[in-house]
Amino acid sequence: MQQKTNNVRTIREARLMSKAELAKAADLSIPTIDRVEKGYPCRMETKRKIIRALGMSVKERNRVFLE
Repeated sequence: MQQKTNNVRTIREARLMSKAELAKAADLSIPTIDRVEKGYPCRMETKRKIIRALGMSVKERNRVFLE
């Protein structure tokens, strides 16, 4: 089982966004969003896109990705 390494799903749901809406806003695929939410590793650029699509700044990355 994957360890929870991020708050993407929690923040997305708090903003009432679907996975499809986040994927479109971040210019990523829905399966990519799904994998990230499940805690699989992703590239730094993918993290940046998700953080910005959630309406946050890169400086807030530690609120989204627990590293």
